[in-house]
This record gives sequence, structure tokens and C-alpha cells, in this order.
Amino acid sequence: MLIRSAEVGTFAANCYLVACEETRAGVIIDPGAEARTILEMVAKEKIKVQYIINTHGHVDHVGANEEVRRALGVPLLIHEADGEMCKKPHASLSAFLGKLQLAAPDRLLTDGETLTVGNLTVEVIFTPGHTKGGISLLIDGALFTGDTLFAGSIGRTDFPGGSSEQIIRSIKARLLVFPDDTPVYPGHGPRTTIGEEKKYNPFLR
Repeated sequence: MLIRSAEVGTFAANCYLVACEETRAGVIIDPGAEARTILEMVAKEKIKVQYIINTHGHVDHVGANEEVRRALGVPLLIHEADGEMCKKPHASLSAFLGKLQLAAPDRLLTDGETLTVGNLTVEVIFTPGHTKGGISLLIDGALFTGDTLFAGSIGRTDFPGGSSEQIIRSIKARLLVFPDDTPVYPGHGPRTTIGEEKKYNPFLR
């Protein structure tokens, strides 16, 4: 599996390009800003993008959705509980950044749904708490956790739709059950592992 990332936008969100090395089919996760940077990453690796997937609907993760979708001609996917956020400036927090072209999703995801991308399987794991429709993605043994779980921290819960109790429940019940050596690629900050977060994350004690 090929994984490339770009730190994009004012809020330094991680946008990931994940692809099957054998077929070069791939997905883009959270194109939050800087569409040109993201598209250059795709072109450099010669990836045939199949889907754009948002882990949740906040603007720092969805801000370049429309430009990237238009350039690549592929569907945009998000969990059904966050679908409206992509279209509403106040819900996505994009109202605070001025004029921004928001994109309605092409397809709504549900918990446990799987997508086939080349020889890879992308599994949707419902992890609400940061938003009502937050998801993590399991791809070939790696977790992409959006703003649910970070290295040494967890996602904010003080925005509309957030819940501190729910995000802890999501992390403990849906993410910490994976083996300790499972790599975690978060929505902000450095890569970590499930074992590191079990041992050192102060929010999970």
C-alpha cells in the first residue's frame, strides 16, 4: 500500500493519498485546502483516484472537495450524519473563512460499509464525538482517524455536534480494540500507533 500525505491549509490538516501499489487505484482522504498541492501529489504518483472520502464535515477537511472532485471526476463520500455539513457554511465552520465553494456529497456512507480500491479494502468505522458523523477508515491494517484520535490527544468536542463522552466511547470501543502495532494516521499532527496511544495518551487514561 502506498501512503502519501500533504499538510494543507490554515489549520494544517493532513490530506492523505492512499493507493494500491499493484493497480495504482487510490483514494483521497480529507482534501481540506490547496487543491493544486493535492492534485500534484496524485499526478506525481500516477494514481487513478476512485473516491474522495471525508472523515467529517469541518471545513479544514472538506475545503478543497469541489475543486478536486471537478478535476478528477470522481465521487465524494462522507458519513450520512455529516452529509449536510458539506453544504452549510455554519455547520462546516467555513463561514469563518469567507467565501468558499462547498460541495454536496455524491454518496453517504454507513458504519461497516466497505469499498474496493484496487486490491485494497476500505472499511468505514463510525467514530462520532468530534462531529455527529465522524468516521475512521481501516485500509490494509492502517487506521485513518480524522479528528477523532491524534498522537497524544483527541479531537475537540466544543463545536456543534461534538460530545466528549461520545468521542471517548468511540475511541475505546472502535479504535483501541485494534492491535498495538496498528499505525494511526490522524487528521492533524504526526503518525502514531494504537499501542502508543493506549500507553501515553492522557485523554484515554
